[in-house]
Amino acid sequence: MTDEYRDPSGRRLTDYPRPSVAVDTAVLTVPAGGPLSVVQVRDASLGDWRLPGTFVHEGERLASAVLRSLSTKAGVTGLAPEQLHVFDDPSRDDRGWVLSVAHLDVVPAHALELDEPQVRLTPVIEARGMVHGHDDILGFAVARLRSVYSDAPDPHGLLPEPFTMSALRQLHESVLGERLLPDSFRRAMLPKLVATDTKRADGPGKPATRYRRG
Repeated sequence: MTDEYRDPSGRRLTDYPRPSVAVDTAVLTVPAGGPLSVVQVRDASLGDWRLPGTFVHEGERLASAVLRSLSTKAGVTGLAPEQLHVFDDPSRDDRGWVLSVAHLDVVPAHALELDEPQVRLTPVIEARGMVHGHDDILGFAVARLRSVYSDAPDPHGLLPEPFTMSALRQLHESVLGERLLPDSFRRAMLPKLVATDTKRADGPGKPATRYRRG
């Protein structure tokens, strides 16, 4: 039997105070014709809306805790969130010293079946005033997503293929939260797309070319 570990000062690991560890997940999507939105859950005791999250159980992996929180609190399965950032400000959570390992997933709207009354899809611009520092997590997640979409057509596959240039621009406008000049957007995106043989009538004029991601 080996001696219990002690650091150079003679302290054991249990001699140090430690934070609780939570996982919180921003699940982002763009509903058809709608704005960039996030999944929120209603807390059963306080009744407020927040990101789905939970404390990590003893012996549990972070990824398992994330999937458990999405399943039990949001009724969402089949996702594959990735670690986003560690929020470690000791004063970030009014419940005490809680370190949050935030995660992000970006999925097509059809992948989310939100049938429970305590779960909703909220435009990110309206998802404000959340507890436990969730506003900061959402802001970080949105910034990350916007940086990815700033120079790529549709890296998260939010649009079904094939799609028109107009539909792609509308998606980018939803993600970025701003209007884009059609001609400039087209010039930037064309080299990164593959034109298909199918066309679609998007109103008056000749049918529009449809594309796939390059």
